[in-house]
Amino acid sequence: MREPVVVSGIGTLGSFGLGVEALQAALLSGRPATTEVDRSESDHAPCGARLAALVGRVDLSSWVNPAAARRMSGPSKLAVAAARMAVRQAGLGDQDDGWQDTAVVMSTAFGPADFTERLIRAIAIAGPATASPFHFTESVANAPAAQIAIDCHARGPNVTVTQREAGALIAVGRAVAQVASGRVRRALAGSVEEMTPLLHALLDRFGALARATPELAEAARPFDRRRNGLLAGEGATVLVLEREADAAARGATVLARVRAGASAFDPTASRVGWGRGAARLALAVRALLARLGLGPRDVDAVVSGASGTRVGDRLEAEVLRAVFSETGMPAILSPKSITGEYGGGHLGAAVLAARGGEFGPTAGFEEPDPTLALRPHAGGSLRGGRVLVSSLAAGGAGAWLVLERA
Repeated sequence: MREPVVVSGIGTLGSFGLGVEALQAALLSGRPATTEVDRSESDHAPCGARLAALVGRVDLSSWVNPAAARRMSGPSKLAVAAARMAVRQAGLGDQDDGWQDTAVVMSTAFGPADFTERLIRAIAIAGPATASPFHFTESVANAPAAQIAIDCHARGPNVTVTQREAGALIAVGRAVAQVASGRVRRALAGSVEEMTPLLHALLDRFGALARATPELAEAARPFDRRRNGLLAGEGATVLVLEREADAAARGATVLARVRAGASAFDPTASRVGWGRGAARLALAVRALLARLGLGPRDVDAVVSGASGTRVGDRLEAEVLRAVFSETGMPAILSPKSITGEYGGGHLGAAVLAARGGEFGPTAGFEEPDPTLALRPHAGGSLRGGRVLVSSLAAGGAGAWLVLERA
């Protein structure tokens, strides 16, 4: 029998600052913290996107040992800092006997981009003999998860998911399944990303990023009629997941219960875009709810992965309309216009939504799109309860979690 799994700790950092309180304040303000990306290498298109939700220069020495940090890439530092925040909030110590049986499941869309760029540039300019072993070992996608395991002495399974925008929810879903089945005692799960100038320029040249127009400032506008791209972001979010009985035995504060996760694939999607398989994806969501003995009317809010892209937001809206066609739409939160796409802020917002509280208006949303027939949250209090978390990825992947207030 599967045991209930809960979130007993959360660590997060992004352009909004360090910690869950900083994330909550940003979501309440309804205003993203953006920075102009370095364009000195001339990789960007002349009239391309200029802004990103960047972490910037931040002191992580309280969370990452400075000596160890010298051997880490940027994403590894962010991931270890977020993991340490989560572990501290969960009330776990380094001497806890559960680390022998703790899994680490992380996601990333692009991996340690800066170290990868350095490695490739050195090989291309000066030859393979100049390749740095230091850059190589930290250029792989699973480096942040490995560094979390080293720092926390977590000796359970170590997995890295690379499924673009859906990766964070897939990672948490896999971690929950391992904990619920008894395969591991607990898990550290989440997402990490860095946004380098070159990566930002490439995303922009592929048409993924929001751009300024003569009429509009550059901003992500989820579900808005004038939306034209996403706000790229970076950061890390890590959850401590454990069985509810174990958390109660430790006297831990439970932040939310994770009922289950599910994923699906839309075969109509191209390798780099979204498809038109809303009906297929909606069936996966309904199947997830039915497996839990729930229906659409039992969902109090949706934390949507809509980020301001033309086609991606349309598909998200079509899936949600299909799921809630008979019951009416619950409150729809779209936090990626604040946190940016990538880096796990979406996941942190989902835990906050399950706990209830006040959220600000959806940043960037001003003009409804009549073809979507959906209006995101206009601001105000959520009573919490049961939350459906959604994320659809370019390339066809889709993932969902059901969280509820414990």
